[in-house]
Amino acid sequence: MPELTIYHNPRCSKSREALALLQENGVSPEIVLYLDTPLGTAELRQLLARLGIPAIELVRRNEEEYRSAGLSTASSEAGIIAAIAAHPRLLQRPIVVRGDRAIIGRPPENVLDLLN
Repeated sequence: MPELTIYHNPRCSKSREALALLQENGVSPEIVLYLDTPLGTAELRQLLARLGIPAIELVRRNEEEYRSAGLSTASSEAGIIAAIAAHPRLLQRPIVVRGDRAIIGRPPENVLDLLN
């Protein structure tokens, strides 16, 4: 198992900044291009457990898919997880995982907390 994994979107400036910060600190994370290989519902549940947040905090609410899926802050955990699995653009990014911990890299400097 790699030391760190980053769920990365190369088109996202915050994701690129987080990856660069990791690399500048001597870390070569496993890069998961989640738009190319979307996470399933089981993987999303594991990620949420590592993050310690409710599913609504994992969603990018400004995306068109959020509105078209009919999501709101009142949506169920299962409904939100299913929507993210079906529409990976909804996933907050970047997310960095190390062991049983994970962090959303917004701001990108947050990912450095996983290096300690």
